[in-house]
Amino acid sequence: MSLFTGKTLLITGGTGSFGNAVLNRFLKTDIGEIRVFSRDEKKQDDMRHEFQAKMPEVAEKIKFYIGDVRDLASVKNAMHGVDYIFHAAALKQVPSCEFFPIEAVKTNVLGTENVLTAAIEASVKSVICLSTDKAAYPVNAMGTSKAMMEKVIVAKSRTVSPEKTKICCTRYGNVMCSRGSVIPLWIDQIRAGQAITLTDPTMTRFIMSLDEAVDLVLFAFEHGESGDILVQKAPACTIQTQAEAVAELFGGDKKNIKVIGIRHGEKMYETLLTNEECAGAIDMGNFYRVPCDKRGLNYDKYFKDGNTDRNPLTEFNSNNTDLLNVEQVKEKLLSLQYIREELAKE
Repeated sequence: MSLFTGKTLLITGGTGSFGNAVLNRFLKTDIGEIRVFSRDEKKQDDMRHEFQAKMPEVAEKIKFYIGDVRDLASVKNAMHGVDYIFHAAALKQVPSCEFFPIEAVKTNVLGTENVLTAAIEASVKSVICLSTDKAAYPVNAMGTSKAMMEKVIVAKSRTVSPEKTKICCTRYGNVMCSRGSVIPLWIDQIRAGQAITLTDPTMTRFIMSLDEAVDLVLFAFEHGESGDILVQKAPACTIQTQAEAVAELFGGDKKNIKVIGIRHGEKMYETLLTNEECAGAIDMGNFYRVPCDKRGLNYDKYFKDGNTDRNPLTEFNSNNTDLLNVEQVKEKLLSLQYIREELAKE
């Protein structure tokens, strides 16, 4: 963590699952200050009391800023003296974005523009923005807004010297047990003796832990170049497999699974790298890096001078990655603190 020694880190949407994971990871390091920027004073107050109770010796490193990424002035108010930013503020729920798409645009697209504008003005060293697999070949409003967010990020990276402000984007799949995700719902259903509800048993999703999401962002900080989109080579599983794994861990009846059908805007599988992005993707071991297209607006010369080289990799999606079985999903679930804490209540 030498990169963050004595530095100030700002997390937008910092009261969410990702912000909590960052605080748990960073607070006991030699980081100077962590700023939590969000619009919900109740969540901020809850977080303040939680970390004062469980990490009293370092809780004073957390500073809270109330504001909204939609409001450039409030973003600028939190930006003074910041060295690094994790931009996690977003509207993420697929169905709600389907019903209120303009709200998704205001937060995910215009909010990102505000964060980057303020960061560049304040000479922040690095900004890592969090995106989603739903931004690749988007079919819903949430994914479409995130795809536009990525375009804003890449475009902004072209307008500023990377020596002044490096801007990168990380794209990842479903984070297990994050706020609003399905696993906590299934646990509640099992405890209430209800049927486990799932949308479609053959639907596949990438799965990763919150710690892995933080690892991806840290990898982007250390190895990403301005304008990059970085993804982790995540495994996946079917929704049926995931539900059966949760049922086995929490004593649920695997036969008591109710298929309720696909919700508004959902896809049968998700994509982390499109076929077009794969053409220029760079394999970095556990991660892929998609460099920014540095060509300018002078299109004429590209009719005469193209590029025939391409990566042999094709679309990277949740159907063609490693598909985990029930035992492998159970092992991954048992690595999560949330699951261990919930099992301790049994």
